[in-house]
Amino acid sequence: MPNLHPTARETALIAPDTILKMSDGARIPVRLYKNPEKPKAVILALHGFGDSRDAWEFAAPAYNAHAIDIVAPDLRGFGQTKDRAGWSNTQRMVQDAREQTAWVHLRYPGIPVYLMGESMGGAVALLADAENNTDVSGTILLAPAVMDIGQPWKSILAGIDAVAPNWKLDGSAVPGHRVASDNIRALRRMYFDPLTLHNTTIHPLHGLTILMQDALQKAPQSHIPLLLVFGGRDQFVLPQYTAALLKKLPAGTRVDEIPGAHHLLTRDRRGAAQDVVAWIEHPDQALPSGGDIAASLWIATAPP
Repeated sequence: MPNLHPTARETALIAPDTILKMSDGARIPVRLYKNPEKPKAVILALHGFGDSRDAWEFAAPAYNAHAIDIVAPDLRGFGQTKDRAGWSNTQRMVQDAREQTAWVHLRYPGIPVYLMGESMGGAVALLADAENNTDVSGTILLAPAVMDIGQPWKSILAGIDAVAPNWKLDGSAVPGHRVASDNIRALRRMYFDPLTLHNTTIHPLHGLTILMQDALQKAPQSHIPLLLVFGGRDQFVLPQYTAALLKKLPAGTRVDEIPGAHHLLTRDRRGAAQDVVAWIEHPDQALPSGGDIAASLWIATAPP
């Protein structure tokens, strides 16, 4: 492997700003992205599979510039949590989101709180919303990993998990070439960040498929205001899965397709921050990316 010459900034381990103790005793590191003024809104931001509280580094300044703070916990099994590289279960992850939301309300009394999740975090956020487990002003789903992978893959994964849950997988197990973002600087930071997980085992992967399927089943029970953002070049959550989710979400869901954007909307150069900020500030106005129009066209031609 060639020497990629990582810089000190790319390899930096940034300590959490606080540690939250969950109801079962688990300790969750949290990074706070704060603006210098009193915030007019706060977002509890849930990262994707293999990622960490650092997922919001590149997007946070765009939110902070509009007096929006971001509260970013490590999800269980990721970042610096005690069970790093493991998996808890769907119910516990949703309960964590509920307890973390309650903590945000205590820390920011009287300020609107939003729940936002990217990819896997989007599935957790959607479930928390659908089960009415959070008291938020709105829910934001960024390229949510919400899908039913179907048979025979569900049975195959369940079978392997039963006999070889610790079978290690890495990126080479994923067929084809996929681009997560067009922002090389952000991808390098993610790659060299000591909190990023580069490998997984069968058990967390199987747990993820259950989480994604549960979120899809509960999607009709989610609540408005709800913003769904996806990239026109997402190669991880494929169009047929986004189309299936859209059919289940309640009427009134705001749909935003960012043309040319990739899966990691927190890091992509065509990221979602400007649209999310605009939706929070002026929920009835058109989104600055033109994503409303693009989404309408996409839905008209989406897979059946």
